[in-house]
Amino acid sequence: MTANFRFTQPNNRVRLGHRKLVRVLRAQDFVELIAWASVIAVSAMFLVDGGIKSVVDFQTGFDSLARLTALVGTDLLLIHMLLVARVPWIDRLYGLDKSTEAHKKLGKPILYLILAHFVAQVISYAMLDSKNLWDELVNLVLNVPDMLTATIALVLMVIVVVSSIQVARKRLSYEAWWIIHLLSYASVFLAIPHQISTGVDIAGKPIALFYWIALYLFVAGNIVWFRFLEPLVLSLSSGLKVETTVRESSDATSIYISGKKLEKFGYESGQFFILRVLTKGQWWRAHPFSVSAAPNSRFVRFTVGNRGDDTALLQSIKPGTRIILEGPYGVFTEGRRTREKVTLICAGIGAPPIRALAESMAARPGDLNIIYRTRKAEDAALVDELNELAKQRGFKLTVLEGGRGAANSWMPAHPESLPDHARISTIAPWISESDVFICGPAAWTRTVKKSLQRAGTPEHQIHAEEFAW
Repeated sequence: MTANFRFTQPNNRVRLGHRKLVRVLRAQDFVELIAWASVIAVSAMFLVDGGIKSVVDFQTGFDSLARLTALVGTDLLLIHMLLVARVPWIDRLYGLDKSTEAHKKLGKPILYLILAHFVAQVISYAMLDSKNLWDELVNLVLNVPDMLTATIALVLMVIVVVSSIQVARKRLSYEAWWIIHLLSYASVFLAIPHQISTGVDIAGKPIALFYWIALYLFVAGNIVWFRFLEPLVLSLSSGLKVETTVRESSDATSIYISGKKLEKFGYESGQFFILRVLTKGQWWRAHPFSVSAAPNSRFVRFTVGNRGDDTALLQSIKPGTRIILEGPYGVFTEGRRTREKVTLICAGIGAPPIRALAESMAARPGDLNIIYRTRKAEDAALVDELNELAKQRGFKLTVLEGGRGAANSWMPAHPESLPDHARISTIAPWISESDVFICGPAAWTRTVKKSLQRAGTPEHQIHAEEFAW
């Protein structure tokens, strides 16, 4: 395919320097400041409304605890949901993997706060009504408006958090994660009525009511548009469909997707989409794939490795099949570049985003070094295109073929048994002065990072990103 492949013109220029990183960090600080300010705001409303002054005994103490934990827990829950709404302004700052990681870390604290609210509220009502806890719980669920739906919401939240822990540990499929997290939307929706009808910090208080309605609408708007409507509207209006497929290696195939006005998707080399194939058995299954060619007006290309699951079916996808693309996502792009010299390192099916970056990056001859790690030459997808790019643009391509030299090494065996950090310094002598982009299996990527740090490459110059949900 390389002989017939028409490469896109690279970027003309790129802004470099440490100030780029500083601007990103300042923007992150601003977003995080707003998030913390929302927590402070709901806590301040609680205090202004006499949350502490009303405490005169154990019953009122439990009541105040229930109110505060509900306010803070709900506020954090909405932030928690926003982190995985695939919102462009969040993704551009953190990348989907880092925002998803923050989402996971918030799960347990939110659950503890909501459980504390539930327990404290039942105790408070039980003391007020002179009943035991079970009788009071039954009374609340059966006789107090909207408490049944609130209890169901709590049960769903527990299921979501517990299941999410399993997801993180056992790496369930995207589809399982998606179904689990639909329950989180149901949980929030079911909890809203009791917050308005029985929540003394919201009901009858115009400022608090306005704040919470605005917050709910803001989060809901982001989720509905960016998670559901925008991908459908953009993909269907562009008429995305499979144009052709091309075998790239023993276990990888490139899928070319055509459509109208592809520039509307606004993606960059290094980013990924979540792809849905609109066939009877596959429309509900989603797959994250990086683009394997620089943005152009002719096609969007993904190079898919056969990993024995649904990716095996994609190897023989029929031309004309309709496609929906969600995205683009990720910050594994030249936008994170701060140095003149760049090293691109990939392994296996990590080659597609590296291949796209090599095509589009602004660079003079000698500025860019590509390292391709593969076990067998026949498994090296896109290596011919990378070789042609290297020849045309004056880049250096190094293919490292063979089994690992040692258990803690990411390179093949070396006759002199040199450590990885010494070998990488030989292959790319200016590695400590480079931006380094790494794409490959997670464990392999961590090993590469360690060798780069030993070779003197600062952490902020090392870029790696995982597909995350």
